[in-house]
Amino acid sequence: MQKRDMQALVATYSYAGGLIGVAEVIRHWRQYPQDFTRKIVHVGAGMWVFGTMRLFETWSIGIIPFSTFIPLNYAAYRQRLFKSIDTTQSTPGTVYFAASITMLFLLLWRKNQPTDRGHIAAAATMAMTWGDSLASIVGRRWGYHRYRVGDMSRSWEGSAAMLVASTMAMALTLRLVPGSALSPTTTAQSWSSCLVAASLASLAATLVESRSPAGTDNLTVPLVASLTLLAWYTANSDHDEPEDPTINLVS
Repeated sequence: MQKRDMQALVATYSYAGGLIGVAEVIRHWRQYPQDFTRKIVHVGAGMWVFGTMRLFETWSIGIIPFSTFIPLNYAAYRQRLFKSIDTTQSTPGTVYFAASITMLFLLLWRKNQPTDRGHIAAAATMAMTWGDSLASIVGRRWGYHRYRVGDMSRSWEGSAAMLVASTMAMALTLRLVPGSALSPTTTAQSWSSCLVAASLASLAATLVESRSPAGTDNLTVPLVASLTLLAWYTANSDHDEPEDPTINLVS
Protein backbone atom coordinates (compact mmCIF):
# COMPACT_ATOMS: atom_id res chain seq x y z
CA MET A 1 0.00 0.00 0.00
CA GLN A 2 1.34 3.41 -0.96
CA LYS A 3 1.90 6.03 1.71
CA ARG A 4 -0.63 8.32 0.05
CA ASP A 5 -3.33 5.65 0.23
CA MET A 6 -2.60 5.08 3.92
CA GLN A 7 -2.90 8.80 4.59
CA ALA A 8 -6.15 8.87 2.63
CA LEU A 9 -7.56 6.03 4.74
CA VAL A 10 -6.73 7.93 7.93
CA ALA A 11 -8.27 11.11 6.51
CA THR A 12 -11.46 9.30 5.45
CA TYR A 13 -12.12 7.61 8.78
CA SER A 14 -11.23 10.81 10.63
CA TYR A 15 -13.64 12.77 8.46
CA ALA A 16 -16.43 10.26 9.10
CA GLY A 17 -15.87 10.35 12.84
CA GLY A 18 -15.72 14.13 12.85
CA LEU A 19 -18.90 14.39 10.81
CA ILE A 20 -20.85 12.24 13.25
CA GLY A 21 -19.30 14.13 16.15
CA VAL A 22 -20.43 17.47 14.74
CA ALA A 23 -23.95 16.14 14.21
CA GLU A 24 -24.09 14.86 17.79
CA VAL A 25 -22.86 18.21 19.17
CA ILE A 26 -25.43 20.12 17.11
CA ARG A 27 -28.20 17.83 18.33
CA HIS A 28 -27.25 18.35 21.99
CA TRP A 29 -26.38 22.03 21.69
CA ARG A 30 -29.30 23.32 19.64
CA GLN A 31 -31.76 20.48 20.22
CA TYR A 32 -32.32 20.14 16.50
CA PRO A 33 -34.56 17.23 15.46
CA GLN A 34 -33.03 13.99 14.27
CA ASP A 35 -34.21 14.44 10.69
CA PHE A 36 -32.11 17.64 10.47
CA THR A 37 -28.87 16.20 11.90
CA ARG A 38 -29.33 13.04 9.86
CA LYS A 39 -29.34 15.15 6.68
CA ILE A 40 -26.12 16.88 7.78
CA VAL A 41 -24.43 13.49 7.92
CA HIS A 42 -26.15 12.39 4.70
CA VAL A 43 -24.87 15.36 2.69
CA GLY A 44 -21.46 15.42 4.34
CA ALA A 45 -20.89 11.72 3.70
CA GLY A 46 -22.05 11.96 0.10
CA MET A 47 -19.77 14.88 -0.67
CA TRP A 48 -16.76 12.94 0.55
CA VAL A 49 -16.75 10.91 -2.66
CA PHE A 50 -14.84 13.84 -4.15
CA GLY A 51 -12.33 13.65 -1.32
CA THR A 52 -11.96 9.94 -2.01
CA MET A 53 -11.39 10.48 -5.72
CA ARG A 54 -8.79 13.16 -5.00
CA LEU A 55 -6.85 11.62 -2.13
CA PHE A 56 -6.57 7.95 -3.03
CA GLU A 57 -4.02 6.83 -5.56
CA THR A 58 -5.26 3.24 -5.85
CA TRP A 59 -8.96 2.71 -6.53
CA SER A 60 -9.07 -0.74 -4.89
CA ILE A 61 -7.87 0.82 -1.63
CA GLY A 62 -10.21 3.76 -2.03
CA ILE A 63 -13.32 1.60 -1.89
CA ILE A 64 -12.32 0.03 1.43
CA PRO A 65 -13.92 2.75 3.59
CA PHE A 66 -17.16 2.58 1.58
CA SER A 67 -17.40 -1.16 2.09
CA THR A 68 -16.46 -1.16 5.78
CA PHE A 69 -19.15 1.39 6.54
CA ILE A 70 -21.80 -1.14 5.49
CA PRO A 71 -21.36 -3.35 8.59
CA LEU A 72 -20.41 -0.37 10.76
CA ASN A 73 -23.56 1.52 9.81
CA TYR A 74 -25.63 -1.62 10.34
CA ALA A 75 -24.23 -2.09 13.85
CA ALA A 76 -24.87 1.59 14.65
CA TYR A 77 -28.41 1.29 13.29
CA ARG A 78 -29.21 -1.86 15.27
CA GLN A 79 -27.82 -0.45 18.51
CA ARG A 80 -29.00 3.13 17.87
CA LEU A 81 -25.51 4.33 18.81
CA PHE A 82 -25.85 7.83 17.37
CA LYS A 83 -29.07 9.67 18.15
CA SER A 84 -28.26 12.28 15.50
CA ILE A 85 -28.61 9.56 12.84
CA ASP A 86 -30.78 6.71 14.12
CA THR A 87 -33.83 6.57 16.35
CA THR A 88 -36.34 3.82 17.02
CA GLN A 89 -38.29 5.04 13.97
CA SER A 90 -35.28 5.15 11.64
CA THR A 91 -34.88 2.92 8.60
CA PRO A 92 -31.58 1.24 7.67
CA GLY A 93 -31.03 3.96 5.09
CA THR A 94 -27.46 4.56 6.25
CA VAL A 95 -26.65 0.93 5.44
CA TYR A 96 -28.15 1.27 1.95
CA PHE A 97 -26.26 4.55 1.53
CA ALA A 98 -22.89 2.88 2.08
CA ALA A 99 -23.88 -0.15 0.01
CA SER A 100 -24.91 1.88 -3.04
CA ILE A 101 -21.72 3.97 -3.04
CA THR A 102 -19.64 0.82 -2.65
CA MET A 103 -21.34 -0.80 -5.64
CA LEU A 104 -21.05 2.29 -7.82
CA PHE A 105 -17.36 2.89 -7.17
CA LEU A 106 -16.49 -0.80 -7.27
CA LEU A 107 -17.99 -1.08 -10.75
CA LEU A 108 -17.17 2.31 -12.26
CA TRP A 109 -14.17 3.92 -10.59
CA ARG A 110 -10.73 3.16 -12.01
CA LYS A 111 -8.54 6.13 -11.19
CA ASN A 112 -5.82 6.91 -13.73
CA GLN A 113 -7.04 4.15 -16.05
CA PRO A 114 -8.66 4.54 -19.49
CA THR A 115 -11.76 2.68 -18.27
CA ASP A 116 -12.39 5.15 -15.45
CA ARG A 117 -16.04 6.18 -15.09
CA GLY A 118 -15.77 7.57 -11.60
CA HIS A 119 -17.47 10.78 -12.67
CA ILE A 120 -20.64 8.78 -13.37
CA ALA A 121 -20.45 7.13 -9.95
CA ALA A 122 -19.94 10.53 -8.33
CA ALA A 123 -22.80 12.11 -10.29
CA ALA A 124 -25.19 9.30 -9.31
CA THR A 125 -24.13 9.76 -5.70
CA MET A 126 -25.05 13.44 -5.98
CA ALA A 127 -28.61 12.48 -6.92
CA MET A 128 -28.83 10.69 -3.59
CA THR A 129 -26.83 13.28 -1.66
CA TRP A 130 -28.59 16.46 -2.77
CA GLY A 131 -31.71 15.35 -4.62
CA ASP A 132 -32.96 12.95 -1.97
CA SER A 133 -32.06 15.34 0.87
CA LEU A 134 -33.82 18.31 -0.67
CA ALA A 135 -36.86 16.20 -1.50
CA SER A 136 -37.15 15.20 2.15
CA ILE A 137 -36.59 18.68 3.54
CA VAL A 138 -38.93 20.47 1.13
CA GLY A 139 -41.53 17.72 1.31
CA ARG A 140 -41.67 17.80 5.11
CA ARG A 141 -41.86 21.58 5.41
CA TRP A 142 -43.65 22.77 2.30
CA GLY A 143 -45.22 19.64 0.86
CA TYR A 144 -48.80 20.87 0.75
CA HIS A 145 -49.84 19.08 -2.43
CA ARG A 146 -49.75 15.34 -1.91
CA TYR A 147 -49.98 12.38 -4.22
CA ARG A 148 -49.93 8.66 -3.51
CA VAL A 149 -48.00 5.81 -5.08
CA GLY A 150 -49.37 2.60 -3.63
CA ASP A 151 -49.16 2.90 0.14
CA MET A 152 -46.66 5.75 0.03
CA SER A 153 -47.43 9.45 0.15
CA ARG A 154 -45.24 12.01 -1.58
CA SER A 155 -45.53 15.72 -2.29
CA TRP A 156 -45.25 17.45 -5.63
CA GLU A 157 -43.08 20.10 -3.96
CA GLY A 158 -40.63 17.49 -2.66
CA SER A 159 -40.44 15.68 -6.00
CA ALA A 160 -39.86 18.97 -7.84
CA ALA A 161 -37.07 19.86 -5.40
CA MET A 162 -35.43 16.53 -6.02
CA LEU A 163 -35.66 16.90 -9.79
CA VAL A 164 -34.08 20.37 -9.77
CA ALA A 165 -31.41 19.63 -7.15
CA SER A 166 -30.40 16.34 -8.76
CA THR A 167 -30.17 17.91 -12.21
CA MET A 168 -27.96 20.75 -11.00
CA ALA A 169 -25.69 18.57 -8.85
CA MET A 170 -25.24 15.90 -11.51
CA ALA A 171 -24.69 18.38 -14.35
CA LEU A 172 -21.96 20.17 -12.37
CA THR A 173 -20.29 16.86 -11.51
CA LEU A 174 -20.41 15.54 -15.07
CA ARG A 175 -18.98 18.78 -16.43
CA LEU A 176 -16.30 19.63 -13.87
CA VAL A 177 -14.90 16.28 -12.71
CA PRO A 178 -13.72 14.79 -16.06
CA GLY A 179 -10.28 16.07 -16.97
CA SER A 180 -9.64 17.38 -13.44
CA ALA A 181 -7.31 15.89 -10.82
CA LEU A 182 -10.25 13.77 -9.68
CA SER A 183 -10.54 11.99 -13.01
CA PRO A 184 -7.58 12.91 -15.25
CA THR A 185 -8.07 10.18 -17.86
CA THR A 186 -11.64 11.16 -18.75
CA THR A 187 -12.71 13.90 -21.14
CA ALA A 188 -14.97 16.80 -20.26
CA GLN A 189 -18.09 17.05 -22.40
CA SER A 190 -20.06 20.15 -23.31
CA TRP A 191 -22.38 21.82 -20.84
CA SER A 192 -25.38 21.03 -23.04
CA SER A 193 -24.52 17.33 -23.14
CA CYS A 194 -24.01 17.20 -19.38
CA LEU A 195 -27.28 19.03 -18.75
CA VAL A 196 -29.28 16.69 -20.97
CA ALA A 197 -27.70 13.61 -19.38
CA ALA A 198 -28.30 14.98 -15.87
CA SER A 199 -31.91 15.90 -16.68
CA LEU A 200 -32.71 12.40 -17.93
CA ALA A 201 -31.00 10.74 -14.96
CA SER A 202 -32.74 13.11 -12.53
CA LEU A 203 -36.13 12.35 -14.01
CA ALA A 204 -35.51 8.61 -13.70
CA ALA A 205 -34.22 9.02 -10.14
CA THR A 206 -37.19 11.16 -9.11
CA LEU A 207 -39.65 8.63 -10.51
CA VAL A 208 -38.00 5.71 -8.74
CA GLU A 209 -37.74 7.69 -5.47
CA SER A 210 -41.48 8.22 -5.43
CA ARG A 211 -41.95 4.44 -5.60
CA SER A 212 -39.25 3.40 -3.13
CA PRO A 213 -40.22 2.39 0.41
CA ALA A 214 -38.61 4.46 3.16
CA GLY A 215 -34.84 4.08 3.25
CA THR A 216 -34.53 2.01 0.08
CA ASP A 217 -34.28 5.16 -2.02
CA ASN A 218 -30.64 5.29 -0.92
CA LEU A 219 -30.22 2.22 -3.09
CA THR A 220 -32.63 2.82 -5.93
CA VAL A 221 -31.89 6.48 -6.63
CA PRO A 222 -28.11 6.27 -7.25
CA LEU A 223 -28.31 2.94 -9.06
CA VAL A 224 -31.06 4.08 -11.44
CA ALA A 225 -29.30 7.40 -11.98
CA SER A 226 -26.03 5.64 -12.85
CA LEU A 227 -27.73 3.23 -15.25
CA THR A 228 -29.43 6.14 -17.00
CA LEU A 229 -26.15 8.03 -17.32
CA LEU A 230 -24.34 4.96 -18.62
CA ALA A 231 -27.07 4.41 -21.21
CA TRP A 232 -26.85 8.05 -22.30
CA TYR A 233 -23.08 8.10 -22.68
CA THR A 234 -23.07 4.74 -24.44
CA ALA A 235 -25.71 5.87 -26.93
CA ASN A 236 -23.95 9.18 -27.59
CA SER A 237 -20.32 8.10 -27.45
CA ASP A 238 -19.90 8.50 -31.20
CA HIS A 239 -21.86 11.71 -31.49
CA ASP A 240 -21.00 13.99 -28.62
CA GLU A 241 -18.03 16.27 -29.28
CA PRO A 242 -15.81 16.84 -26.25
CA GLU A 243 -15.27 20.43 -25.23
CA ASP A 244 -12.01 21.68 -23.77
CA PRO A 245 -12.68 22.29 -20.08
CA THR A 246 -12.53 25.94 -19.07
CA ILE A 247 -13.01 25.15 -15.40
CA ASN A 248 -11.48 22.28 -13.45
CA LEU A 249 -12.83 21.21 -10.09
CA VAL A 250 -9.32 20.58 -8.84
CA SER A 251 -6.29 21.74 -10.75
